[in-house]
Amino acid sequence: MSRRCELTGVGPMVGHNVSHSNIKTKRRFMPNLVAIKVQSDALGQTFSLRMTNAALRTLDFKGGLDAVLLKAKDEVLSARALKIKRQVKAKLAETAAA
Repeated sequence: MSRRCELTGVGPMVGHNVSHSNIKTKRRFMPNLVAIKVQSDALGQTFSLRMTNAALRTLDFKGGLDAVLLKAKDEVLSARALKIKRQVKAKLAETAAA
């Protein structure tokens, strides 16, 4: 399982531990991932996704999973999130046509 947020694409970053004597050693900054179930309003389903806490706060701020997925670029989304995005788009287009 990769250490990557399914909504924002945030992954591990590389940096240095810097000691008091200014010796630098490599380290990795891991994203704060949580496995959470989120509800899609358009589809009426819950989906299990691994996302960062920052993405979770963005989800609350922007008004839910559907709003965030529709605004997100396809390049940063995981395969599972992309599938959900396509389903949401199809459902909204079907609703608008009716």
